[in-house]
Amino acid sequence: MQTKEEENWTQIITPQKSWFNLNLQELWQYRDLIGLFVRRDFVSIYKQTILGPLWHIIQPLFTTFVFYFIFNRVANLPTDGIPPILFYLSGVIVWTYFAECLNKTSTTFIDNSAIFGKVYFPRLTVPVSKVIVGLLTFGVQLGIFTIFYLYYLFQGKVGLPNMYVLVIPYLLILMALLGLGLGIIVSSMTIKYRDLRFLVTFGVQLAMYATPVIYPLSAIRNETIRYYLSLNPVAPLVEGFRFAVIGKGSFDLNFLAYSTGITILIFLFGVALFHRVEKTFMDTV
Repeated sequence: MQTKEEENWTQIITPQKSWFNLNLQELWQYRDLIGLFVRRDFVSIYKQTILGPLWHIIQPLFTTFVFYFIFNRVANLPTDGIPPILFYLSGVIVWTYFAECLNKTSTTFIDNSAIFGKVYFPRLTVPVSKVIVGLLTFGVQLGIFTIFYLYYLFQGKVGLPNMYVLVIPYLLILMALLGLGLGIIVSSMTIKYRDLRFLVTFGVQLAMYATPVIYPLSAIRNETIRYYLSLNPVAPLVEGFRFAVIGKGSFDLNFLAYSTGITILIFLFGVALFHRVEKTFMDTV
């Protein structure tokens, strides 16, 4: 009887034995598959719609103007000296990227159970592709933000970006890892507890109001409340993005370091739980 070595297999698939096994090399080997998933999701999301990809632009603009009329014109909330449109638009595109990463990856096992049960490929390629799609959408929306920013820059209402603009790629990485980590944790748990899907959708909407998207942290007069709001790991990312590109607002490196630590812990735990569940999820999905 021939051994595995004598059969000269190019690849031997074995079950994951450890909880944590990111295996970046295997993800890189399947980069073409990730590219196919990205193209499928980015192109097909608005397929057979009248406006198509323009929805990537319409949604943040519509949300921004709604926030402007409700929270600035009616509620008269301050915007930390930043033109209201820029303030709300910057918060919307950052929060949208995080929320999309979380929402899209939170149903990985349920949405892909059919293909997962037929062919082998690294299961983590699916949520990773969702994060990349969100990044592409963020890039489109950042272009819209840049147009408004240049308009206010020529009017002298904002200054040039400061040196902290170099931190933006780091902020994007943190947003991606945090959304991915939370998403795959929820995805691993929804195999048994399907109600979590609805709870996450509702919870993400509520969590936006605990994040400085429609108000700056400096507007919170109560120091205790402001401190607890700062413990939201997304809060330093939103505030940091505004400070980097507009040059106004607050930016605390201590809270950014805190956000970094929490993000890494959540991501590592999410990957460990994801690999633990993927071995048996077909028995319960």
